[in-house]
Amino acid sequence: MDGSYFVGWGTLSLINAGIAQGKNRSGLNWFLLSLVLGPIATFFLVISEKR
Repeated sequence: MDGSYFVGWGTLSLINAGIAQGKNRSGLNWFLLSLVLGPIATFFLVISEKR
């Protein structure tokens, strides 16, 4: 692997943090969770309702 996989995963985590903040959730927590779960965390963010 040339590292592009890790760049994409990190970018997805940053996007998830922005989505989480838009839904009044902790961006940092979702960023860290996204580093572990990746697209699964995105799915949970999309289906969750705004607080």
